[in-house]
Amino acid sequence: FEEMQNTLIMADDMSIDSVIMEIRAGTGGEEAALFARDLYNMYVKYAEGRKWKIEQLDFSATEKGGFREVIFSVKGEDAWSELGYEGGGHRVQRVPQTESQGRIHTSAATVAVLAEPEELDIQIADEDVVEHVSRSSGPGGQSVNKLSSAVKLEHVPTGITVSMQDEKSQHKNRAKAWRILRSRIYEHFESKKRAERDSQRKTMIGSGDRSQKIRTYNYPQNRVTDHRINLSLYSLDKIMAGDMGEIIAALKDYDRQQRLKNL
Repeated sequence: FEEMQNTLIMADDMSIDSVIMEIRAGTGGEEAALFARDLYNMYVKYAEGRKWKIEQLDFSATEKGGFREVIFSVKGEDAWSELGYEGGGHRVQRVPQTESQGRIHTSAATVAVLAEPEELDIQIADEDVVEHVSRSSGPGGQSVNKLSSAVKLEHVPTGITVSMQDEKSQHKNRAKAWRILRSRIYEHFESKKRAERDSQRKTMIGSGDRSQKIRTYNYPQNRVTDHRINLSLYSLDKIMAGDMGEIIAALKDYDRQQRLKNL
């Protein structure tokens, strides 16, 4: 019976081994951008420990090395089922390096996790996508190359747009933009399906909505708290170094228990 339950629960999951993650600095200025970079490094180290493949697709850096935004893909066995709980608002409480009075500041970053579907999983009609090309712009807005290498894709039916100018080659920018567009459209329709499926039951683990605060990282207390499951771990240093196994296992277990209740 338990095996049958597990099968039913797993049927609710997507067995997708590739995800695209987007981290954006929220409130908190430069400190928020540095925190976004720290989150990126945490996920990279966790992925490396799992022998997963990471590819940075796009990023926007600040003068002090923080990330206003970073988009990257993670490929490897169970990538979706392990990282799918990371979507939402992440908050940090710490003393910034620039703070001379030793005061604790609160900053935030948002994480989105998109399943990257195989091309067979989602069909996008060419006529539904409008492509715009332009010259890439560098710091200060000046044009950095004479060729039109920046690519913007717009999916007309959903209004989803993706802009990419990370590469000097228009061909590479187009390929990256299509990957992100495909994932965002897939997530758009998957979230609709989830909303319909979950209208009778509210899933506890959270929607992955960026506006939902899911976790706090408190540096003075060396504490990470996941608010969805009221779990506090006093091992922030290890977690930020990529040792996320305990928190991910707890989220997976809690999600499984909730799904069992709803069978």
